[in-house]
Amino acid sequence: MDRFDVTRRIAADDALQSIPGAGGRHFNEVFQHGTLSVEIYAPVDRDPQKPHTRDEAYIVISGTGIFVSDRGRQAFVPGDFLFAPAGVEHRFEDFSKDFATWVIFSGPEGGERTGR
Repeated sequence: MDRFDVTRRIAADDALQSIPGAGGRHFNEVFQHGTLSVEIYAPVDRDPQKPHTRDEAYIVISGTGIFVSDRGRQAFVPGDFLFAPAGVEHRFEDFSKDFATWVIFSGPEGGERTGR
């Protein structure tokens, strides 16, 4: 996060240049403030993520695919907003090679508990 930690504007192209990161990770935290954490995520071939301990939102930067969650399978395109409450299994499937998304974690461990 070091090169992004004081900025209030992060271009998607700049954030994408930070991945793959250490150990070949296909995500990188690019901003943090209080309970807000923003990452860039661009998985390759498959999405290996597990449920998270905090509420998580995505804003799709590029690519298309299917978002799978407790609400079923939903197609996505650039600009779409997707949400996964804390603890809910979710993943991206059948995504295009250019798929990239902002990942926004917020709130306390365990999630907000309202609006589920």
